[in-house]
Amino acid sequence: MKIILNSENREVALDATLQSAMEELSVPTKGVAVAVNNKMVPRTQWADFQLKENDALIVIKAACGG
Repeated sequence: MKIILNSENREVALDATLQSAMEELSVPTKGVAVAVNNKMVPRTQWADFQLKENDALIVIKAACGG
C-alpha cells in the first residue's frame, strides 16, 4: 500500500501498522515522534495503529539545544 513518509511516496505491506511500517522502511525509532495525517501518535499506540492507503507520516527527530 502507498503511504507518504516525510513528503516521499513509499510502499508498505497492506496490513501495516505504524510500528511495522517504521521497521519495514528502516526508519530509526529512537528519539523520534511520528504524526499521521497531522496528528501525533503516542509511541504506546504504534503497534496497534493501523495505517491506511495514502496516509501521510511525518517523522520528527528530537534535537538538543535551545
